[in-house]
Amino acid sequence: MDGSRRRAFVAVGGTVALAIALAACGGTSNNAGSGSSPAAMQPVDLKLMVGGLNKQIYLPNMLAKQLGYFDAEKINITLVDEGSGQGTELEVVAGNVDAGSGAYSHPVELNALGKKIETICQFGIAPGEAEMVATKKADSIKSPSDLKGKNLGVTDIGSGTHTITLALLGKAGYKGSDAHFVAVGAGNTFIAAIKNGTIDAGMTTEPTITRLLQSGDAKVLVDLMTPTSTKAALGGDYPFIGIFAKNDWVNSHKDVAQRLVNVYVKTLKWMKAHTAAEIADKMPADYLVPSKDLYVAALKNQLSIFGTDCKMPAAGPQTVLGILQNYVSSFKGKTANLSETYTNEFANKAS
Repeated sequence: MDGSRRRAFVAVGGTVALAIALAACGGTSNNAGSGSSPAAMQPVDLKLMVGGLNKQIYLPNMLAKQLGYFDAEKINITLVDEGSGQGTELEVVAGNVDAGSGAYSHPVELNALGKKIETICQFGIAPGEAEMVATKKADSIKSPSDLKGKNLGVTDIGSGTHTITLALLGKAGYKGSDAHFVAVGAGNTFIAAIKNGTIDAGMTTEPTITRLLQSGDAKVLVDLMTPTSTKAALGGDYPFIGIFAKNDWVNSHKDVAQRLVNVYVKTLKWMKAHTAAEIADKMPADYLVPSKDLYVAALKNQLSIFGTDCKMPAAGPQTVLGILQNYVSSFKGKTANLSETYTNEFANKAS
């Protein structure tokens, strides 16, 4: 992983738990999901890396912190801000963080390599992305079939946005090598790449999408901001952002995993009961770029990508596996044991 990539650390909770407290929780029963008293829980330290904290598709991570739900489960959380889900998966595999927040395609890809991480909460049931085309190129790029030979922006090479873009190309009849991919990140760096012509089009998230639309610098080519539009573009449910951890960590820390999933189920239910404006009110002020009004408008566009219960959409894993097998050259001839790439165990027990 590129050591030059900047990371931000957000520590939550006033108690610094001893390592022995974490060890004491590992491998215990899932009482946290069945009504155990908060007073009976031991505080735990947990480091969670997020593939872009201020991206709206990752919103439940910071919102859970702002709502105090980590504290309620006695989790002293450290949120680590990483540029992409690709970097996040590598840090989870290396054991440098306890868990990560990134695209479900990463556990599937790693499983084929014998590296087992699993999604324990699937909160993003659609990508919440869009393929944006620079306005000055919009007359010549009107559909995915026009992306051949173009410079296409993705968060990072090997990222979830890269995989989705490969699928769009593949469904249009092209190979990944028929376009040139450029790692441009998100937010200001993506916008700069569109403006200065570094990329002709690219896959990005909110609020970057709305910023580009309001400035007039880009237009939506392919909409993946709702489950319905995603099915139309990709041919089925495409679960995207969730919480994953190494399988052996999950199996030896079931109480902690349950409490972590409890946090996200509570957060998702809170989101469903509140408006985009009310959600924005809970977010840090520096997330509302360039304004709260734009942030709210962007969030309204994609609120339906967030599930309510952390459960994996039933047909989603097979859709993701099929896209990897059909359109990602490095995955050709490979397969994955999907039962090892996600679990609904904790979501089913979450309070």
